Amino acid sequence: MTVLYGGAFDPPHLGHVAVADAARERFGVDRLVVLVNERPAHRAVHSAAEDRLALARAAFPQDDVRLDPHPRTVELLRAERFEDPVFVVGADQFRSFLAWSDPAEVLERTRLAVATRPGFSREDLEAVLAQLEQPERVLFFEIEPNAAASTDVRACLAAGDPPAGLVPAAVAQIIEDRGLYRP
Repeated sequence: MTVLYGGAFDPPHLGHVAVADAARERFGVDRLVVLVNERPAHRAVHSAAEDRLALARAAFPQDDVRLDPHPRTVELLRAERFEDPVFVVGADQFRSFLAWSDPAEVLERTRLAVATRPGFSREDLEAVLAQLEQPERVLFFEIEPNAAASTDVRACLAAGDPPAGLVPAAVAQIIEDRGLYRP
């Protein structure tokens, strides 16, 4: 089994780390393949791919961190072969799964592992599941709530404040050294 965890990681924060930790535990793997999306199709990024790759390597030092040149998940899964892949996403991302490029093919090529947290509306997730041809390919696992978000980290840094408590120390150091997310 190969557990994949993708994202823009702009920047990676403690919430991302919590999801990775929970996925490692849930699926009994020592290493994840962390995929830093070079050019996400669904959002603008605020720092260069090389910087986000360095930040992700600092956030996930025990994992296999790579740059993903494919704008969409389905393109990655078509281009690369992974052994029995499980693709980790957050519950918020799963809510928009039907808007992804070819969600049916994504589920043919990988299982989805959806990280949920207490208080997140299960009804929203069930509504998406009900519209899938292969709902059995979606696995849910719970994580502890973590309020960190990349938007908050960037806002904190733009205001000149340190991102203490929002990002791993190694990530904060790279942000400082490279002057990232500053006005």
